Amino acid sequence: MGTHAPEMPIQVDDETGVWTTDALPMLYVPRHFFINNHRAIEDEIGAERYAEILYGAGYKSAWHWCEKEAELHGLKGDEVFHHYMRRLSQRGWGLFGVEHLDIARGKARVRLDHSAFVYQYGKVGRKVDYMFTGWFAGAMDQIAEDLGYAVRTRAVQTQSAAEEGVDHGIFEVMPLAGADPH
Repeated sequence: MGTHAPEMPIQVDDETGVWTTDALPMLYVPRHFFINNHRAIEDEIGAERYAEILYGAGYKSAWHWCEKEAELHGLKGDEVFHHYMRRLSQRGWGLFGVEHLDIARGKARVRLDHSAFVYQYGKVGRKVDYMFTGWFAGAMDQIAEDLGYAVRTRAVQTQSAAEEGVDHGIFEVMPLAGADPH
């Protein structure tokens, strides 16, 4: 356990017990606790509906995170997206690799290995990592706007390691119809 170990300090407020990393308040919970809650909601309302809800929430959260991190660390453009993938990888969600990134055109391809969801669900014959899709579009759109690009995007998961014969996840970010200025 070494190459992906967090470089980020965790500060704990002695009065409130609030954990902070990269100037943002954090929660620290066991993976099974989080995913058991995730599954309970999925069982109640269905994976498709839950994915829709998570997409919007994830989009908004990624936008906010990228905006704050870019400001905190003086990052711009591609640096912000790569920094985001590195931080996600350091927080136990899985290992995220950027296979392609073109912010001006609103396109990216992200590979996910060692997904926390796949570790918990196993091979279930469907995509279980859908929580991340809104994150990638939110990050892309925040960075694009900061750079002055008019492009807006959406993200989809095209494969998951939870599917038979697949060993990693893939997410594609693409411009919304009519939003690519190039």
